[in-house]
Amino acid sequence: MSGFTHLDDDGNAVMVDVSAKPETERIATARGSVIMAPETMELIVAGQVKKGDVLSVAQLAGIMGAKRTPDLVPLCHPLNLTSVKVDLICDPDRHAVDITACCKLTGQTGVEMEALTAVSVAALTVYDMCKSVDREMRISDIRLVQKSGGKSGTFEAS
Repeated sequence: MSGFTHLDDDGNAVMVDVSAKPETERIATARGSVIMAPETMELIVAGQVKKGDVLSVAQLAGIMGAKRTPDLVPLCHPLNLTSVKVDLICDPDRHAVDITACCKLTGQTGVEMEALTAVSVAALTVYDMCKSVDREMRISDIRLVQKSGGKSGTFEAS
């Protein structure tokens, strides 16, 4: 046995069989940031980005990203998400858009990848909408900050 859940004894990629796992409420929260020039932050806050309302579009993109995770990450299970929340907050002091995504369901496998994908897609959307004025933006610190449910219990990032 390889020790990796997504590899069989012969080293072939497999989707983990979760059929014997009990259904539990599962919640995962991820965060990340897009760091930018002060002028870019000013445009977002003033609603003057030519492509439109950056925060609203990125919020919708993040929700859509969570729903499409199994299409993007090859061995993820298609999940029946019951809630996806994506929040984007401007921090003018850091010249950053901070993104938080929380995904929830009752099921046999966790929603960490959906929360991480939601943050990633929202961050990419912020970049895409603002790249004409700031190509030096940095997508930063995308990470899982909390998860609950399932056999492994609760995780809180330090």
